[in-house]
Amino acid sequence: MNRFDLQSHLDTIYATYPEANHQPIIGITANYTEGDATLRDRYYKQVVAAGGTPLLIPPVADKDVIINTLEHIDGLLLTGGGDYSPLWGDEEPSPKLHSINAERDLPELLITQLAYNRQIPMLGICRGIQTLAMALGGKVIQNIDASIKHSQDADRNLPTHSVILLKDSTLFNIYREDEIFVNSFHHQAVGDAGSRFRVVATSKDGIVEAMESTEYKPVLGVQWHPEWLEEEGLKLFKWLVEKASAFASAKSLHDKILTLDTHCDTPMFFPQGIEFAHRDPRILVDLHKMTEGRQDAVTMAAYLPQPKEGQNFQDVAPFKVDGPKEYADLIFDKIGDILQKNDAYIRQARNPEQLYQNKHDGKKSVMLAIENGLALNHNLANIKHFADRGVVYITLCHNGDNDICDSARGCNTHGGVSAFGEQVIKEMNAQGIMVDLSHGGEKSFYDALEISALPIVCSHSNCKALCDVPRNLTDDQLRALAQKGGVAHTTLYHGFLQKEGEANILDAISHLEHAINIMGIDHVGLGTDFDGDGGIKGIADSSEMINFTLQLLKRKYSEEDIQKIWGGNWLRVMSMVQSAKLK
Repeated sequence: MNRFDLQSHLDTIYATYPEANHQPIIGITANYTEGDATLRDRYYKQVVAAGGTPLLIPPVADKDVIINTLEHIDGLLLTGGGDYSPLWGDEEPSPKLHSINAERDLPELLITQLAYNRQIPMLGICRGIQTLAMALGGKVIQNIDASIKHSQDADRNLPTHSVILLKDSTLFNIYREDEIFVNSFHHQAVGDAGSRFRVVATSKDGIVEAMESTEYKPVLGVQWHPEWLEEEGLKLFKWLVEKASAFASAKSLHDKILTLDTHCDTPMFFPQGIEFAHRDPRILVDLHKMTEGRQDAVTMAAYLPQPKEGQNFQDVAPFKVDGPKEYADLIFDKIGDILQKNDAYIRQARNPEQLYQNKHDGKKSVMLAIENGLALNHNLANIKHFADRGVVYITLCHNGDNDICDSARGCNTHGGVSAFGEQVIKEMNAQGIMVDLSHGGEKSFYDALEISALPIVCSHSNCKALCDVPRNLTDDQLRALAQKGGVAHTTLYHGFLQKEGEANILDAISHLEHAINIMGIDHVGLGTDFDGDGGIKGIADSSEMINFTLQLLKRKYSEEDIQKIWGGNWLRVMSMVQSAKLK
C-alpha cells in the first residue's frame, strides 16, 4: 500500500463491514503549558497498544463539560505534570514547593471525584496518584525527604530504583513479583492515602509508590511513569483497558435491562428535609446516586418500628401521628411530595408495565411498600386503602411479634401466623399486594406459604447456611419458597452477611450464589436495605449498584440471568399477584 495514497487507506477501512471492533474509550487528562493543552505521545500510544481508544480531556472546570465527558468514557487516565497548590489540601506552601499548574488543579480534582462516584476505572500516574489522594481524602507531601534518589538523569525508559509490592495487591497480580524496577521523576509523593485507598507499593526508603482502592473499585495510582517503560509499563495500561472494557459492558447491559432494588428505608429520613435531587450525604439513595450507579428503580418502604410489650405506637414513632396507619400515610405523602417536585426525573410505578415505560421515557421509578403490617392497625379495610395508594408489598412484621404473625426476633406469641394474619394474607391476595416474609419467624414463613394462594416473597433476606442469625433463611425455607414460585432477595446488611468482621460485596455475591444453588436462577434478586443499615464496601449506596453487575459479569452470568437477578424474577411474581386481583 502506498503510504501517501489516501484512497488505499480508506479501502482498508471499508474492506470489512463498517463497524469498528468495540474498544473502551480512555479519557486522558492533558497537561497545560503556555496556553496549550498538551500530552506526551507515550500516554496515548500505550493506551492504543493496550487495546483502548484514547480521548484527550483538556483542563476545563465546567460541570456540564465534565459530566458529559464522563458519560462518554469507560476509563480515566490521570497523567503526570506539575505540582498541586497545597491550598487544596488546607496547607500553606513550603519553600521547597516547585512550580504548580493551577490551570489543571480544579478540573482534575472535580473529574476524579465525579469519576470515582460513577465507578469509572482510573489509573493515576505520578501527579495522577497525587490527584487521587488530593481528590479523595488523602494528603500529598510537598517535598519528600528521601534517602533514595527519586529523580533521574538517565533516559526515561530506564528503571533507576526498585519498589516493593504487597502480595495481595492488584500490582502483584499484574506483575507476579514482589519487587519491580521503575523510573522516577518526582519530588512530591502521597503522604497519607486516606481511608479510600491502601498503600500497595513503597520504595526501600518508605516513600509511597502505589496505592489502590479499599472499596472494591478499579482505581490504582503509581508514582513512577509506566508510559515510558514499554512492555513492563504496558501491563498497567492493559489493566486499565481491561477494567474499562468490563465497565463498558456493564453500562451497555444497564441500558438494556431494568435494574430494581426491592427494599430501601430511605423514606424514614424524608420528613427531615432531605434534598432528594441533591447528592445528599444523609441518605444512601437519591437521584444523583441512582444516576451514578445506573439504577432504574427502587422500592421505598414505609418502615414502622414495633412497640415492645407495654408500649403503644406513639411511644416508638419518630414523628407524632394518630396511629400506625397515619404514620405510613405520612411517609407516602412525603414520597409523593418528592416525586412531584422532581417529576422531570422520577415517577411512581405501580406495576411492571409502568416500570418499563418509565425507563423508556428516561425516568427513574419508585415503588411503594410497607415494612411491618402494624400499619394496617388491625383493620382489613386498610389493605385496600394501601393498594389504592400503590403499595406493591407488605412485610408482615418487623423485629417483634405483631397482630399478624411472629417475628424472627419475637417471642412466639401466636405460634406462627395468627387468625387475623390469615385473613390479612388472603385479603392481600385479593387486593394484588405481595406477601413479604422478610423478618418473619420460621413458623410464620411456612404458615404464610400454606395460606397464600399466590407466591410469597422475601424482599431482603440472606442465607442461614452462610450466616446463622434468626433473620436469615434456611436452605429448606429457600427450597420451599422456590417450589411455590417465590423469590428471596439478597440484602446488604453486614450482620446478615457474616457474623464477624466487615462484610463486603464478595460476601453478598456468596449469599446470592448460595441461594441460586439451592433455589435456581429464577428465584433470586437484590434488596439492599439502604438507609436501614444496609450498605457494605463495594455497594455502599446506590451510586455503586453497577458494581453488582460487574461482579456478575466477572462470573460469566448471561444477560438473561442478570436481567432475572436485577428484578425480572421479582416482577414475574408481582405480575402473577396483580393479575390475580383482576380475575
